[in-house]
Amino acid sequence: MNPKEMTGLQLLQAMCAGKIPPASISETIPMQPYEVSEGSISFKAKADARHLNPLGDVHGGFAATVLDSVTGCAIHTLLEAGVGYGTIDLNIKMCRPIPKNVELTAIGTVINISKNLGISEGKIIDDNGKLYAHATATATATCMIIRP
Repeated sequence: MNPKEMTGLQLLQAMCAGKIPPASISETIPMQPYEVSEGSISFKAKADARHLNPLGDVHGGFAATVLDSVTGCAIHTLLEAGVGYGTIDLNIKMCRPIPKNVELTAIGTVINISKNLGISEGKIIDDNGKLYAHATATATATCMIIRP
């Protein structure tokens, strides 16, 4: 099936199942969706030596990219075939440094969706539930819905 003929949920389910390739950004930022449902998605992500700032720590752009992906994909799960989205606002709070070479979980959840606007939040946690970064609920990822 052509990805443009799939609903957002169908496309992301196919991606999780390995039936279609992940977005090419996952080559730069290692992240892979593994669980998806209406209004929610979970990714695994792991920063490595390619994602370091000049001090040798994981660059904040790693968390920002992962959170932009999960918040946008959460919105995408609720869109019909042929409808796109684009992030117009993303507010990130870094709670602690992202560790290098540790697999983390990123979760995106829809807060509200209307005809033209989707609002979602995201978080990056470890296996113990420790919070590393969060896209805040007061100024979350806001996505404009782009209808053909």
